[in-house]
Amino acid sequence: MTAPSGEPARAPRRRLSVDPRLLIGLALVAVSVAGVVALLGAADTSVPVYAAREALAPGDEIDAGDLVAVEARIDDAESHYLLASALPSSGAVVTRAVGAGELVPLSAVGRADSGRLAAVVLPLGGALAEGVREGRAVDVWVARESEDGRVEAPSVLVSGATVARIVETDGLVVDDEAVQVEVLVPTGRLARVIEAVAAGDVLSLVPVGLELGE
Repeated sequence: MTAPSGEPARAPRRRLSVDPRLLIGLALVAVSVAGVVALLGAADTSVPVYAAREALAPGDEIDAGDLVAVEARIDDAESHYLLASALPSSGAVVTRAVGAGELVPLSAVGRADSGRLAAVVLPLGGALAEGVREGRAVDVWVARESEDGRVEAPSVLVSGATVARIVETDGLVVDDEAVQVEVLVPTGRLARVIEAVAAGDVLSLVPVGLELGE
């Protein structure tokens, strides 16, 4: 068709042609990026967990100010550590030693308002076992003296008590005949423990389980 006189002829429109291979390549890149993002999201299983700001000793009452929230990847062990969202508003009490910077095990704390533990000093009838140290779980054994002067068969007085401290004199542990250890015991067993101490029964501490290196 001839253009009217005085008007320039219009150039024919050109259709854009897209190489199918380019589209396929872009689709593959998009799928690859989405896969990487999904993989990274699935791999990021870190959760906010409390670590001790300073060393914690059995019997210490703590709140959020004594702890530091850190992101930690603990996978299936999440139920074994104190999550930042799980600290009671009333605070907590430490039941066994936790080192500075160490993640706080859930088993090492109890509710501060539960009143479930009490500290009592036990006079022991002999030398301490090598594994008895601050923060160690121990069983308290008792051997009672009968009315005729015979010592009865020993039995467990408290199971799973926690050593709070070993009483010292002038910076040194007292002699084997007068060793004293402060332990945390459930309040439900406190009366029996005090009764045994008052009666002069022979008390001994036996470490529970074995630690690494023992």
